[in-house]
Amino acid sequence: MLSKQEYIRLSIKNNLFFQRIIKEHLFFIETNLPTVESVNISRADMLKRNFEQLLAETTFYAKWFVSEQAIKSNEFVTPYTLRAEELSAKLTGATLNTEITKAELSLFNVPSRCTTEHLEAIINDLNKRSIILVKQVIDFQNKLLFLLSECQLFITLYNEMLEHLNHESEYYLRLLESLQNKSLSKKQLCRELNFWNHIMENHAQFITGMLDPTEINLKEIAETIAKEFETLIKICLQTPEKEILNMSLEAVTEIRNFKEEATKQILSCKIKSIILPLLADHVLREANHYIRLLNTIK
Repeated sequence: MLSKQEYIRLSIKNNLFFQRIIKEHLFFIETNLPTVESVNISRADMLKRNFEQLLAETTFYAKWFVSEQAIKSNEFVTPYTLRAEELSAKLTGATLNTEITKAELSLFNVPSRCTTEHLEAIINDLNKRSIILVKQVIDFQNKLLFLLSECQLFITLYNEMLEHLNHESEYYLRLLESLQNKSLSKKQLCRELNFWNHIMENHAQFITGMLDPTEINLKEIAETIAKEFETLIKICLQTPEKEILNMSLEAVTEIRNFKEEATKQILSCKIKSIILPLLADHVLREANHYIRLLNTIK
């Protein structure tokens, strides 16, 4: 059973990470739909704006409960996030609330003047609204996947990428529901590792597919990394716990470094690709998040 303090702290930390991730998923959907899909574009934009509102609220309360270590992990925002947002919004014409990012970049931990009971009620309401909204996002994404399967929709995102977005949304939903039950039971190690290793594998595969055909060296690196994560998933159950944790940490550190360099190069227009700057920064933050999780487990 989580204490009130732990419930608030874990809710803030997880919402700070996942609310941004989900709202960016919606930005990617919005900007990859053709203009004929005006209804679905509007729906994605509305859901994105609703998540931005939740993220703005979470950011306001984060200064009291997010540690300096978590802030410095660069899983919430990176030194590249603001520029990636500004450039991606300019290139696509879609909106992004960069004021939230500026607030997150200036986050630092300060003592709270509010009572635990008061904050618990606020966070409880925030989690409830997040649950309602993420369910709407999952329904929306499932609708798009169904239309794709019936050849009634065109979108410049891979089917597998839409599935990938849904897996992350469902993971966030399960996390919120556990928090609302005030109980975060210990997860089966390989199930947790395989989830994130599959996410990292997907990222490497998507990067391979979105790089220009002339970027042969980068494609080869991404393909090699994808195979490393595929292997980790296959051997997890047969590998000692300490060893699989170290192997996963080594692999995700490798892909994090690759993503960080790619993000810098994409922002400088030195890589030929169809990767939006914000997508590059997005997958970098997910790698940073996984690294922190692994260090916590170890």
